[in-house]
Amino acid sequence: MKTKLPRYLAAGLCALAFAFVSATSYAQDAEKKPKGPSKADLKKYDANADGQLDDAEMATMKAAKDAKKAADKQARLDKYDTNKDGKISKEEKAAEDADKAAKKAKDAEKKADRAKEKSKKDK
Repeated sequence: MKTKLPRYLAAGLCALAFAFVSATSYAQDAEKKPKGPSKADLKKYDANADGQLDDAEMATMKAAKDAKKAADKQARLDKYDTNKDGKISKEEKAAEDADKAAKKAKDAEKKADRAKEKSKKDK
């Protein structure tokens, strides 16, 4: 009777090699991501125009983003929280999802119309 050890060993080595390759490619992707603020944020919040955000400018940016996030949350509550309990219930979430789906369909229709117009111009 032959031993099955070489098969298991080969399968294990293949799995180990696959895991190693996956991990290294994931690490490379993480290294490519830009660090620091975006160009738009840099342009908006770089008060001294030195090309970098110092601590005060970063604090200003964070405060502005936090304020926008809070305002967006409040606007969402104002629009969809019909019973005014400060929370979005399942029914209210369903209404929000329906609005999002309608907006997405409308945007897709506009995109299709623009594509048709562009193809007519190209002819």
